[in-house]
Amino acid sequence: MSARTHRLSGLLIWAAVVVIILLALFASASSPFLQWRDPVYQLASFAGIGAFVLMLFQPLLATGLVPGLPGYGGRRVHFYLGLLVVALVSVHVGALWITSPPDVVDALLFVSPTPFSHWGVGAMWALFAAAVVASLRRFLPIRYRNWRRLHVTLVTTAVAGTVLHMLLIEGVMEPLSKVALCIVVVSALLIALARRNQRV
Repeated sequence: MSARTHRLSGLLIWAAVVVIILLALFASASSPFLQWRDPVYQLASFAGIGAFVLMLFQPLLATGLVPGLPGYGGRRVHFYLGLLVVALVSVHVGALWITSPPDVVDALLFVSPTPFSHWGVGAMWALFAAAVVASLRRFLPIRYRNWRRLHVTLVTTAVAGTVLHMLLIEGVMEPLSKVALCIVVVSALLIALARRNQRV
């Protein structure tokens, strides 16, 4: 494959990713579930969707697969984007708390009757743990390889839990675009893991 063909295929892939993201966001903004909902609920919904969209780029940034952000630059953006994902998830949960405190308490205690809540809370704690591990990397008394394995395990758990959370919940996101976005996010993670394994 020539360099020109490789660049063209890369651009087409990224164009498809952008189209899927935009369609998912547009479908969510047009969702009937948003009718008669207060602004706090809408904020919770789109904070969650925004966090999931950003999770798509995290493994690609970490492995230098984002054009123009190879190596150290990509990893730095990965770190700060991770903090933004944590912030959006916090807004998501906090806004849901304002909307319905009992439901959030049940979810956090894993006693909610809705299975999607369990997966969402599990993914949240895995995400928070991954962020803590990333922030304290230089202070943890473990080798870099073991640190990386721990971080990757937590991130993989967070992505898997989030995907199950989103697939099980019947909410703002339109079903087909939601499934497509989930496939893209999981594919990005698998591609990044495969590239990482090649380097080991």
